[in-house]
Amino acid sequence: MALTLIIANKAYSSWSLRPFILMRYFDIPFAEIVIPLEQETTRAEILRYSPSGKCPALRDGDLLVWDSLAIIEYLAERFPNLPIWPDLASARARARALAAEMHSGFAALRANLPMNMRRPVRRRAGPPEAEADVARIEAAWADARQNFGGKGDFLFGDFCAADAMFAPVVNRLHIYDVPVTRATRTYMDRIMALPAYRDWQKGAEAESWRIAKYEDL
Repeated sequence: MALTLIIANKAYSSWSLRPFILMRYFDIPFAEIVIPLEQETTRAEILRYSPSGKCPALRDGDLLVWDSLAIIEYLAERFPNLPIWPDLASARARARALAAEMHSGFAALRANLPMNMRRPVRRRAGPPEAEADVARIEAAWADARQNFGGKGDFLFGDFCAADAMFAPVVNRLHIYDVPVTRATRTYMDRIMALPAYRDWQKGAEAESWRIAKYEDL
C-alpha cells in the first residue's frame, strides 16, 4: 500500500526533513504533499492530515501517524528488514536516546538558529544558551562515533534514524557558520553529501514561498 508523507516548506520545516531523508535514504517509496506555512489556509490544510495541526504526518492507507519520531518508529516496524535503527542492542539504545534528546531538547538552538535550506552561509552568533546546545551536540556526536561508529561514516557506523533526527542541525551549523571541530565538520559534510539531503535541498531551492522571519536572519 502506498505511503504518503505530508510535509511543510522544505526550506524551513526541520521536522519534515527528518522522515523525508530517512525514507529517501532507505529507498522507501512514498508520495509527498507539501503544505506551505503561514498561509491563510495552512492550519485547515494541515488538520486534514494531522490532528496535532503540525507537519509532518504519514498516511499508510487508512492509518495516519504524525510526529517525526513516531513516523520513524512506525517505519522501523513497517520495514523490519531495513537497518533504520542499529542492530546492536547497546548501539540501538544509545541511538534512541540521542533521537529522543534531539526531539525534546536544544530549544535555544532551535529558536536562535532556525533551519533555512536556502540561506547563504554567513556567520551569526547565538546566545550562550545556543552555544551550550552546540557543545552538547558535538559531545554527543563524538561519543557516538567513538563508541559505535567504527569505520563507518555516520554516528553509529551506517546511516540510521539518529542521523536523520540530527540532519536539520547540520543545516543550522552550516548556514550560520558555527565554529565546530574538524570531526563535526567531517560528519556534517557526509550528511550534506547524501543524495537524500541534496534532493531535499533542491526542493527547497525550487520553492517560491518566503517567510520573512526566517529569511531576514
